[in-house]
Amino acid sequence: KNLAYVQYKKFSDILGNIGQNEGGIDKFSRGYESFGVHKCADGGLYCKEWAPGAEGVFLTGDFNGWNPFSYPYKKMDYGKWELYIPPKQNKSLLVPHGSKLKVVITSKSGEILYRISPWAKYVAREGSNVNYDWIHWDPEHPYKFKHSRPKKPKSVRIYESHVGISSHEGKIASYKHFTCNVLPRIKDLGYNCIQLMAIMEHAYYASFGYQITSFFAASSRYGTPEELKELVDTAHSMGIVVLLDVVHSHASKNSEDGLNMFDGTDSCYFHYGPRGTHDLWDSKLFAYSNWEVLRFLLSNIRWWLEEYCFDGFRFDGVTSMLYHHHGIGQSFSGDYNEYFGLQVDEDALIYLMLANHLVHTLYPDSITIAEDVSGMPALCSPISQGGGGFDYRLAMAIPDKWIQLLKEFKDEDWNMGNIVYTLTNRRYLEKCIAYAESHDQALVGDKTLAFWLMDAEMYTNMSVLAPFTPVIDRGIQLHKMIRLITHALGGEGYLNFMGNEFGHPEWLDFPRKGNNESYHYARRQFHLTDDDLLRYKFLNNFDRDMNRLEERCGWLSAPQAFVSEKHEGNKIIAFERAGLLFIFNFHPSKSYTDYRVGTALPGKFKIVLDSDAAEYGGHQRLDHSTDFFSEALEHNGRHYSLLVYIPSRVALILQNVDLPN
Repeated sequence: KNLAYVQYKKFSDILGNIGQNEGGIDKFSRGYESFGVHKCADGGLYCKEWAPGAEGVFLTGDFNGWNPFSYPYKKMDYGKWELYIPPKQNKSLLVPHGSKLKVVITSKSGEILYRISPWAKYVAREGSNVNYDWIHWDPEHPYKFKHSRPKKPKSVRIYESHVGISSHEGKIASYKHFTCNVLPRIKDLGYNCIQLMAIMEHAYYASFGYQITSFFAASSRYGTPEELKELVDTAHSMGIVVLLDVVHSHASKNSEDGLNMFDGTDSCYFHYGPRGTHDLWDSKLFAYSNWEVLRFLLSNIRWWLEEYCFDGFRFDGVTSMLYHHHGIGQSFSGDYNEYFGLQVDEDALIYLMLANHLVHTLYPDSITIAEDVSGMPALCSPISQGGGGFDYRLAMAIPDKWIQLLKEFKDEDWNMGNIVYTLTNRRYLEKCIAYAESHDQALVGDKTLAFWLMDAEMYTNMSVLAPFTPVIDRGIQLHKMIRLITHALGGEGYLNFMGNEFGHPEWLDFPRKGNNESYHYARRQFHLTDDDLLRYKFLNNFDRDMNRLEERCGWLSAPQAFVSEKHEGNKIIAFERAGLLFIFNFHPSKSYTDYRVGTALPGKFKIVLDSDAAEYGGHQRLDHSTDFFSEALEHNGRHYSLLVYIPSRVALILQNVDLPN
């Protein structure tokens, strides 16, 4: 409690300072309205930069024939520089839409540096150029949003997406392609939230969007800013909220087309010296205590909310931000001494609180998710209680558990109690996003769950005309069971990486020198689910119906489940949540007739989801017309119980039909 108070006091002090010196966080977070390059009402141009280490600052570009020194900025207080260029006499545009610009910095050591403004709204790489160009983006007819933001969903079902790999073709897909071809699939699958990766501009495609070079620019490799706006707007028209995977944990080391060395020094936006470099990521680390860095990052948050109408953020690399050791070499046992002490980067933590405060003040329905592997306490508690202010955290131990089981244990040796513990091990009132696998598991060097389960047989035996081999049978059944138990027991939200819902074959690998710049693995083969002769459709159908049932019954927004059984010998897990009875038989060969399962509810039950159904590639061993009646016979801590036939490797959901919907 004392630590929470100290944390909240520091947050309040900085928020108070922003109010005193900047007129409040609302004004402070609008840096993009003055910094960068702006057309004035009179036709002139207003330009502003923060370059504390510069000796001189100039604007150059197509508009002045690339004369480096004809338009010098005037030095202001606190390392700021500004420039006003009066309008042309003939009233024509000084800097037309689509023309190229550069900031010229003269350093204290006498170097002349050509830089892209940190506030650039559009950058693009032309032809075979190595570096990106800053292109002035000021279209005559900017995109106008037609649809209002959807309300915050009670249950968040997230489809983690990457625009560039969303086509089956060996090329970079576009915003337009995603809007027309992928959004309808996401809607049909029952997801109500999209988490867009790799949108903030990154010069190196193979970084998966995690080495940002231009923070205010939407990646031009997929299309224009207006086309991204259309994507978000179209998602909103479908009732789908859109989150941005925001990277404020570090930045690319690029200086020619990134933030690094912007003013000729190795600090500016970053910590000076070794503290400013992340040893594992080979990237630069922000100085979160710096006033102008706070302005830059908070304005960046607001920019994506206001300009592109994103509905919130998944904050990447939060563990790296929270600790001076960046999580490197740490195991995080859960001991509270690991979370509180000199190893915590309080400046970064206060920044995250400020960012969450800003997001939820501007748009109360916004969603923020922390990618934190450490389990920092109170990260998802309200700021008013000294918490971090996030809505959710990623349940990052769950995918590791499934990979461990598939790699290290025979099916008959799976520990039911350990599975349940992993899925339910979260603090009361801290909401988690559960997932069986994300993009991390799909990357080259790792394997998706489908590949761990079926491996090479996916190339030969996924045809319905091919025999149902033991490997494919096991893979299809466990793939469904793992996803459903994660969905139902693992958290208050659910996440799936695009394509994994139908057991996408192979891994994910971006074009790079090591693979001869191949796009073969940088794509998603959605057409596989459309082929009636392939078994991928079964997994796709199950994922869709699982999500649709959750939409109807709302188990993610219900209190945590009551687990009544985790039987090691029988390999049975049974629990209740949102008025539904979930039963899992993980035994590879044993089926059980008249198996007694406890329930809190009297009355008649019906099967509402059965992984063994024909449309899901199952063996159709259950009769869905069967009525199950619970009786007043106490079992496993429940007042009532019922008898049910549970085939091997099956997941069942039963619903009490006597209860009103």
